[in-house]
Amino acid sequence: MNADTIKLTLPDKSTKEVAYGEKASSLLKFLNAPLEEIFAVKINNKVYTLDKRIKYNAKIEPVLKDSKEGIAIYRRSLCFLLAFAARKLFPNARLLVGHSLGSGYYYTLDTGKDFDEEHVKALQKEMKKLVEEDLPITSRFISYSDAVELIEKSGLKETRKQMDFYCPPRVRMNFIGEFCDLYYEPLLPKTGYLKYFELRKYQEGFLLRFPKSSDQTKIPEFVDQPKLFEIYKMYKEWGKRLGVTSVASLNKLVITRKINDFIDITETLQEKCIGEIASKILQKKTARVVLIAGPSSSGKTTTSKKLALELQAMGYMPKVISLDCYYVDHDRTPLDSDGKPDYECLEALDIDLLNQNLVDLFAGKEVIIPNYDFSTGKPSFPEKNKMTLSDNEILIMEGIHGLNDKLTPKIPAEMKFKIYLSALTQLNLDDHNRIPTSDNRLIRRIVRDYQFRGKSAAGTIAMWPSVQRGEDLHIFPFQNNADAILNTALDYELSVLKVYAEPLLRCVKPSEPEYSEACRLLHFLESFASIAPTAVPPRSIIREFIGGSAFRY
Repeated sequence: MNADTIKLTLPDKSTKEVAYGEKASSLLKFLNAPLEEIFAVKINNKVYTLDKRIKYNAKIEPVLKDSKEGIAIYRRSLCFLLAFAARKLFPNARLLVGHSLGSGYYYTLDTGKDFDEEHVKALQKEMKKLVEEDLPITSRFISYSDAVELIEKSGLKETRKQMDFYCPPRVRMNFIGEFCDLYYEPLLPKTGYLKYFELRKYQEGFLLRFPKSSDQTKIPEFVDQPKLFEIYKMYKEWGKRLGVTSVASLNKLVITRKINDFIDITETLQEKCIGEIASKILQKKTARVVLIAGPSSSGKTTTSKKLALELQAMGYMPKVISLDCYYVDHDRTPLDSDGKPDYECLEALDIDLLNQNLVDLFAGKEVIIPNYDFSTGKPSFPEKNKMTLSDNEILIMEGIHGLNDKLTPKIPAEMKFKIYLSALTQLNLDDHNRIPTSDNRLIRRIVRDYQFRGKSAAGTIAMWPSVQRGEDLHIFPFQNNADAILNTALDYELSVLKVYAEPLLRCVKPSEPEYSEACRLLHFLESFASIAPTAVPPRSIIREFIGGSAFRY
């Protein structure tokens, strides 16, 4: 090997010498995958577009369309295509991305008139036309001042504001012809890849719907989530009233030292919402057990403690039962597809015992709540765990199956009050880049796992896909069963979590498979100005993840 060549390690561990600066696209034939299924490449475990020039010795592998990264690239490219089509049809309108809803993203398009079904059909038709034209999607670095000028001409107001707080010497912009937009991660090379999508009129805007990861050629049946949407809408309107709807407006509060008031307001709003849920429980009168469920790192533990305090203020005496106590003997635990114990499935719990305990408690009888020993894999029934339930006492149970009626089939519906938690920030990064709820929770989890369990960021990232699979199976399908939904996100929290997460993410090495995700999260966190952890109140839900809480866990 000489100075004009570099050595590449291929997926099959073989090596190949290629010219210095060779484009990744010219190497696809060596990657042992159908060319049409390669959406990008990983070079030393970081994702790059196919036009990346390789200038150092590296391990190279394909990013396939059905991989996690491939799916993200498809969806992000679809958003770019939508932005281009909207600019062509409605050049003076402002397109704003909202939150995810099912297999899609919610958008609004301000045309100055009611946005109706015909507008949606026209937009979808234009997108399909652009797909048929198979136009090149390119990206290139331009100077900061040129980027600002292009963003101003494009009318991207929030994106332009963010450029006052994120000022690199060069900015990577994405192009289809003369149209440009700013996306922070790789896109597909051509519009022709984007054959599968659907636009659907919804509320005041519309949904951009895309295939699920399990089938990349079909748009799944639409399942409405009206309760979740109403929570998002309420918070979005709240953000507009306060003038804080984007990361740029949050950063301005930090820079101008006005963030403390906003922290107090967001914490007060969350306390108020928990109080309102406690009032609903009181109004139901027949409720004897409160079931709380939500995905990982949604703040279930702190919410349970705060709700207990609100209920006490109303005259209830809450008692807490952990669903973890009801795991069956290890020998009876079902196995997952990999042959490992599946502690997340409903059958891992002793449903019969749980229901009998609840029936006896509500009948005024004494029961013994089991203890589950994770080291031995067996339950025990210590005398100290005896429990009764008086008339003014109410149970609080928190766990992933709380909203599934198969958990408590012997308990009448009128005796249950179900709460779903979701960490749903109303902030956007900018006009066209959203803040995924899952990213918010993953960063919470990375910080908490290191703070309290000694787990590295790479370790948390590695197990996150299995966590999400469990959520898809056991939590999300039941969220519409909830009597109340609580948004546990605090719009300032990522600026605090950044202080803890960035050093952990920087420790993930290019030799580790998790490096790509660590780089993506680091790039995401760059958009946020830091907030000192000392600004976080002791009873804040954020303390569950960073430590220093007034609550005991």
